[in-house]
Amino acid sequence: MNVLATRIAAALGADCTGAVELAPGRTRRALKIDTGDAPLFVKLLPADRTAVFEAETEGLALLRDTGCFRVPVVHGSGTADDFAWLALEWLDLKPVTTDEDGRAFGKALAALHVVHGELYGLPRDNWLGDSRQENGTSTTWPLFYAQKRLRPQLERLIAEGVRGELIRNLQGIIERVPALFLEYRPPASLLHGDLWHGNAGMADGQPAVFDPAVHYGDREADYVMTELFGGFPISMYATYQKSAPLDAGAASRRGLYRLYHLLNHTLLFGSAYLRETERTAARLLSELR
Repeated sequence: MNVLATRIAAALGADCTGAVELAPGRTRRALKIDTGDAPLFVKLLPADRTAVFEAETEGLALLRDTGCFRVPVVHGSGTADDFAWLALEWLDLKPVTTDEDGRAFGKALAALHVVHGELYGLPRDNWLGDSRQENGTSTTWPLFYAQKRLRPQLERLIAEGVRGELIRNLQGIIERVPALFLEYRPPASLLHGDLWHGNAGMADGQPAVFDPAVHYGDREADYVMTELFGGFPISMYATYQKSAPLDAGAASRRGLYRLYHLLNHTLLFGSAYLRETERTAARLLSELR
């Protein structure tokens, strides 16, 4: 890895004074490269997956340009040896744990969701973890969510041989999504898109986010994702609700937004998430009938 680190640093016009391979993710490897100046966090993928880092670069730029969160600066990307690489600013991160942290994060998230686009979605596809996330743009959020979020997951499940009640329930939900939006027209808010606690932290006292799956959509989707795996303090939600109260019908859409991420985790990680996904889909469809 030292040879690879040296080549990456050289491509950035820097010298590699040291490199450490970090604990790997599910499909990604990462390096900390010292350059004699500030260290770099460098993500690695197989060389044929440069599109993943191109989409991530765009997503980080969209978030960074809002000024709402601390977002790592992209120093460059490219290929070297058998790897695609993305070099980011190294952030000394700590979890969002204290009440003060939670208040700062809630305020930043509310500010992010005030950033609106003209259309829902995003012109280009990107990635939700290791899954390709279909985008495109739409003037109608329920249609976008049904066709670009739930239907691709349904088609992947069918392609992998899944049959039975979950498939039937998903088909029914996709047909009925508009029923959850009869009296609710959410603005097209800029969303992080994958906002669980592992993609958030505090850096130099500022709320920070990274690893986005950015698009424009209903802000409730980001809010629900923060709840899915826990990890954020209650003060974060209290501050968000004070700054930007959710619609009175938000609870009726909670299952819809949970379902997308549960489906993605089922496809990525298998049976560990299957039962919860099945229960969520069955409960949501029963509420829509």
